[in-house]
Amino acid sequence: QVQLVESGGGLVQAGGSLRLSCAASGRTFSSYAMGWFRQAPGKEREFVAALRWSGGNTYYADSVKGRFTISRDDAKNTVYLQMNRLKPEDTAVYYCARGLVLSAQKENYDYWGQGTQVTVSS
Repeated sequence: QVQLVESGGGLVQAGGSLRLSCAASGRTFSSYAMGWFRQAPGKEREFVAALRWSGGNTYYADSVKGRFTISRDDAKNTVYLQMNRLKPEDTAVYYCARGLVLSAQKENYDYWGQGTQVTVSS
């Protein structure tokens, strides 16, 4: 019984910033990874960033390295994605997910949130 709820999406101009949140229910996440994926219309869901809850190891897609930061708040069971210097190609529905391992492969994640829309205008 795991629930993930994303929030924080919206419309922003290119070069702007946005912070997404993923509130997770359940007690034990320390043995798992948490990831952010995104999906644009007509495109496959692609990896954005992930962290290992225990230890905070992080992993980023090349397309967002240096611009996005994934983090977590243990007390709040919440994962964040800070997105800076946004580009139009970042436009997508963003999903958080619980991963079995720190991985860029969506097949390694077993629970997903409903998604939050991020739109970056030119």
